Amino acid sequence: MQNDASAAQQHHAAQRAAAGHDLLQKVAGYMAKHMIGGLPRNYELVHEALSGRHPGLARDFASLGQRPSQHDLDQIGLKHRLVSHCGLAEEKLQSETSSVLEKIAEQVSLGVLHKQTFARALETILGSIREDENRGIAELIAELDFLNAATGDLLHAETELGLKLKAGLQQIEGASRAVEAARTATEKDRLTGLPNRIAFMNRLDALYNQDVPPADCALLIVDIDDFRSINHQFGEDAGNRLLQRLATIFRKTIKKHDFVARVDGDDFAFLLSGVSSEDAFTIAERLHAAVENNLVFATEHGSTHGGLGLSIGFALCNDADQPMQLFAHAEAALNGARANPRQPICGYPLERHGRHIGRHVA
Repeated sequence: MQNDASAAQQHHAAQRAAAGHDLLQKVAGYMAKHMIGGLPRNYELVHEALSGRHPGLARDFASLGQRPSQHDLDQIGLKHRLVSHCGLAEEKLQSETSSVLEKIAEQVSLGVLHKQTFARALETILGSIREDENRGIAELIAELDFLNAATGDLLHAETELGLKLKAGLQQIEGASRAVEAARTATEKDRLTGLPNRIAFMNRLDALYNQDVPPADCALLIVDIDDFRSINHQFGEDAGNRLLQRLATIFRKTIKKHDFVARVDGDDFAFLLSGVSSEDAFTIAERLHAAVENNLVFATEHGSTHGGLGLSIGFALCNDADQPMQLFAHAEAALNGARANPRQPICGYPLERHGRHIGRHVA
């Protein structure tokens, strides 16, 4: 029975790999046919459009016609907040901010020039008065009128400069908020609302960039068993709803200071702090039980299909010197869990964690 299950999982993995390869070839062929530039962001856009995961994006993409311009491609990527295009949004906003700052600098320079011109005029008039104390009242009044008019012009220019500076600062603040929103969008999974793989890797890197090496923390990776067949049997919309409900359960199950992200189509990763190997195993059991007890999916005839199968692998920071080494350890443990349906939770190294838990197998 165990060998059959393992063979079935290997077969499904091979099917996923073949489907992914076929889609990549389809993307490359489409881009060549329609003369779309080989930019990384274009590959992501075409991939998302052809994968069928985002109908709205696919419709917008199809409306571009045979040879879409780079500008039109980028507009669609920005509209649908693709990760590769959110960087473009940030660059654009930073460019706009730089332009505003340049205008402000010009306006300040002009204001300084006005003040310098007024000061020189004032010095000239005072100098002429000192040199010629016998000047007539009419001449003095004319010079005072000139100073009064120059003062009025200077005050008006100061008021205009103040308004322009205020407007410029408001524009910069707005651009700063937009940049932060764009940055947030690059680290958020659109479907589940959880942090995405980029956010997770940033968090993992930050963990290892501290002055003190990380300790007493663990990385868990959770994978849905045979999610491809669930999508095939019940449809992609049902699969997406399942992922959203799963994300909700995970969010409620972990502690506030722990971190969960969706790092792949049906893979979720957790960073747990202040835990030992036994704690990590216990938390994995709790996650597994929470999904079994709270998440079922129905067939098209309305009957219950059963609890959702999960495989969970975990590794400890104490056993890894680098972020990617920790991730590799957790993935190795996950592969061990996938290979043994009767023991769906494995730690790294596998021989260290011999506990066994049962689970419902549909």
